[in-house]
Amino acid sequence: MSGTYVLVIDVSRSTTIDVGALGDREFTAGAYAYVGSAFGPGGFSRVDRHRELAAGDRETRHWHVDYLLGHPATRLEHAITFPDADRECELADSLPGEFVSGFGASDCDCPAHLLATPGDDAVLEAAIDAGGVVDA
Repeated sequence: MSGTYVLVIDVSRSTTIDVGALGDREFTAGAYAYVGSAFGPGGFSRVDRHRELAAGDRETRHWHVDYLLGHPATRLEHAITFPDADRECELADSLPGEFVSGFGASDCDCPAHLLATPGDDAVLEAAIDAGGVVDA
């Protein structure tokens, strides 16, 4: 199965993270939402891959979000999927929060696909209201 997904990530303390080609980025403590697409080979297995990286069971980083998920100050709280829906840019623009400039949007014209949010509950509620399914 493929589609769009939202990862809700908690940053437990303010920290600086080297985000590959983006270089060092500062992240304040709080909740973040990353919007991604899984239309390539494997579909939503990409979400499982992100989970493995966040748990420390994988080291290879391919996307900006992998650098965030692989840092010890972060924790993946929720994954919300939008099966068979290409809504990456729409959701990045409509979920609550402020863009983290340039993060995760290297293949489109969006300011970013990572948002610093008012809290994980706000993102979870907004994503579910938009038709997302919490992926357990």
